[in-house]
Amino acid sequence: MIQSDQTLQRYGLRRTVVLVGMMGSGKTAIGRALSQRLDVPFLDSDHEIETAANATIADIFARDGEPFFRRRESEVIARLLNGTPCILSTGGGAFLAKRNRKQIKKHGVAVWLNAPLPVLWDRVRHKDSRPLLRTADPYATLAEIYAARTPIYAKAKLHLAVSKRASIEDTTASVMFLLLTHPDVLEKLP
Repeated sequence: MIQSDQTLQRYGLRRTVVLVGMMGSGKTAIGRALSQRLDVPFLDSDHEIETAANATIADIFARDGEPFFRRRESEVIARLLNGTPCILSTGGGAFLAKRNRKQIKKHGVAVWLNAPLPVLWDRVRHKDSRPLLRTADPYATLAEIYAARTPIYAKAKLHLAVSKRASIEDTTASVMFLLLTHPDVLEKLP
């Protein structure tokens, strides 16, 4: 945890931090908190796609299909990575594409928020904004997605195990400490 005497500490973000992981792992909540703590912009690739398309992710999936969405997603991520270093939250499937992983490695650093399946289910089961879970058995679908994606998320440079009991502040502090072990990403400023 960040101790109270460190709350006035300033930091320099040298590379974009890209939060990756399953739906419900906390990428958006932690991303927002981290961006406030570091005083850098927070961007969400799904939000950027929705803004550009003037449609929700669910609508894009229904209207244009997942392959179309994934192409737009890659374009948006590449554009965002070429900007000023920031905190970037990505959709759950974004890190699966090799082209996205290559862009992230080249221009940023991937941080995998590794939440266990029960935590993910608890967080997403009452949300209807998850197009991949619109199935007869959403839990089984989530478990399948989790099993398939976990080995790919493990390719992220940095990993953080997400605890069910950890608050947003605690998890954000854990990400901060993880980033500080990589001065090419985050450095303390005088």
